[in-house]
Amino acid sequence: MAKTLSPAPLTRELVLAALQKSGGSAQKGDIARALGIGPDQKKELRQILRALEEEGALGRTGRKTYADTHALPASGAMDIVDRDADGELLARMRGPDGLFGPAVRLAPGEARGQKGEAAIGVGDRVLARIARTEDGMEARVVKRLGQSAHRILGVFRAMKDERGRKFGGGRVEPADRKARFDIVIEAHHVGEVKDGDLVLVEIDARHTERAHGPKRGLIKEIVGKESDPRAASILAMHTHGIMPGFTPDEEAQANAAKPAPLKGRVDLRQVPLITIDPEDARDHDDAVFAQPDGDAKNPGGWRVWVAIADVSHYVTPGSALDRGAWRRGNSTYFPDRVAPMLPETLSADLCSLREHEERACLAVEMVFGADGKKRRHQFVRGLMRSAAKLSYEAAQAAIDGGPDEKTKPLLESILKPLWAAYGCVWKARDARQPLDIDAPEHKIIFTDGKVAGVKRRERFDAHKLIEEFMIQANVCAAETLEQKKRPQIYRIHDRPSDEKIAALTDFLPTVDMSWAKGQSVTAARFNRILHLAQKSTNKDIINEVVLRTQSQAVYSPDNIGHFGLNLARYSHFTSPIRRYADVTIHRALIRALGLGDDGAADKDEARYAETAQHISETERKSMAAERDATSRYIASFLADRVGSTFEGRVTGVTRFGLFVRLDETQADGLAPIRSLGAGFWNHDEAAHALVNTESGARFPLGMRVEVRLEEATPISGGLLFSVLTDPEPPAAGWRKSKGRVVGRDFGKHRGKRRR
Repeated sequence: MAKTLSPAPLTRELVLAALQKSGGSAQKGDIARALGIGPDQKKELRQILRALEEEGALGRTGRKTYADTHALPASGAMDIVDRDADGELLARMRGPDGLFGPAVRLAPGEARGQKGEAAIGVGDRVLARIARTEDGMEARVVKRLGQSAHRILGVFRAMKDERGRKFGGGRVEPADRKARFDIVIEAHHVGEVKDGDLVLVEIDARHTERAHGPKRGLIKEIVGKESDPRAASILAMHTHGIMPGFTPDEEAQANAAKPAPLKGRVDLRQVPLITIDPEDARDHDDAVFAQPDGDAKNPGGWRVWVAIADVSHYVTPGSALDRGAWRRGNSTYFPDRVAPMLPETLSADLCSLREHEERACLAVEMVFGADGKKRRHQFVRGLMRSAAKLSYEAAQAAIDGGPDEKTKPLLESILKPLWAAYGCVWKARDARQPLDIDAPEHKIIFTDGKVAGVKRRERFDAHKLIEEFMIQANVCAAETLEQKKRPQIYRIHDRPSDEKIAALTDFLPTVDMSWAKGQSVTAARFNRILHLAQKSTNKDIINEVVLRTQSQAVYSPDNIGHFGLNLARYSHFTSPIRRYADVTIHRALIRALGLGDDGAADKDEARYAETAQHISETERKSMAAERDATSRYIASFLADRVGSTFEGRVTGVTRFGLFVRLDETQADGLAPIRSLGAGFWNHDEAAHALVNTESGARFPLGMRVEVRLEEATPISGGLLFSVLTDPEPPAAGWRKSKGRVVGRDFGKHRGKRRR
């Protein structure tokens, strides 16, 4: 009798490959036929398709049709869904059952409407062609198709008469500060919506023929109330697609988790590791300990332990928790709350290195010489017990001579050795010359759920100590995986582009500094500029411009090094509770070092390019959401101070006005060109200034200004200023231009200037 062969295992890679061979989209039956699978594997195929869809790797273009989200047709209907950080419109493909594929930027100039039409904006639907450029994909509009079903987030304002009485209908004020118009809601569509409700609204398709005039909309969902103390975070989460909460499967898996046993682990419970974190931290990824190296061959050397929560023990590959963590990519931190990557059962308990409680960890012991250079390291999978939970403030106060009851017993045995080891390692850091930008952080202070103020976060040596030990541990992870010839996801940071260096070269002479052309671009060169800036009145703006000159750090399986840290290899290992990148490194180390059977599988490694791209995108999304929430909270705080004057600095110069950052709150707002005084104003890009075409008077980048707050809009986070400070005199050698003038004369609308 012939032997029956069992069917080949079905994997997500095979499913994606079959989909790609079908042109990027296919029905489930087509995929099954392409793979040659029988009835026994159809359930498995359904499970894989569902998992791929949950992860965002697949989208639906029809009730039964799946499409690779990275494969877009050459042309099709697209909905304008958002704007990027530069204000450019973003569009997604529209299929029979909804949107699919990645967001694609509209090509420059494509947002301009045809003759007699309004400009294209968020909420419009267009027929577009997809073009591929060096910077990725961009959409070119063929024609406008009307309004999309894209949902716009905003606050409902009920119509009221002169006495404040509601009389039916209302408008939705969009949360997007770039949106130009409110959306009208007719009385018979208001339903149960109340004044001040946060709502999702769709443009009414029956009015899509209107090219001008207010758009009419239909309210689809109430998501909260403007009066909610957390409204700013709710708006930011909805605007940027940050997922609140967890699926029942994720919660069930997290609730079923048990503490890890000692079996198969190194016992580190007697090593007095401690955590040092912000005072209000709820999760603790990392713990540290240092002691002099007893090896006679390494006089003056140090041994430093860094222990990291063993998240991969609980978040197993392919599980519900794993799929959810992959989708989120990272935790998102708002001023008043956290949208965690993992359920609280794990993030704040079993995976958190809590004081005096046994916790699973992946730890690295590093040996440093007296010169601060690392000599060797080793990783172990262990079980630890944190000896103490300290805040940065408490640890620093103890070292500075003011220990409290908790830190005093730890001072000689734990804290002083940590600081001595840090001082040793800092020698090598100084020699390495990583980029040293001073970018101050600010914290919003809440009282009874309302913003009470904004203060600058103090930065202590305690912060730098933890930061440097984490950097060293991350380097060890990358080095180990390279030594074991295992693939990994690196944290990479490219050198600045030639265009950004050219812009910096143009800017520095405006603050009496220079950048010599032809020399190699290194972090050390930037540091020399930053060091000279310490004595300049333009210190803050020079730091800001140098920061803007840098490329953005991303994740990639292909290593190009980390320019900012001046490191040849670097991977994120130290924060697996809040970053999926670190989870992948933990699994890679477990496999490479034989530390368990739950390490990275072949299929996980095959996805590294996809995962790296995805988590780079989720990181950018979270950063944008965090900025938006902060801006809204600060606008809410300043709303009662409209008409007040503030000191600030020009941090951005555009053709339509100046961006000003206030000293008091670090809030950013726009001073429109109409607030600058009489005459025409030209945007001089090379000089980074707005220049009056008649007098040559100018408002340059970095200029100190006094402004009056004219408008604060908490729903969008927008601030509008008028400038009270007179412009600076013309630059040396300025001549009145006889050519075409770029700018507008808003002077006749301006109020009295302050002299």
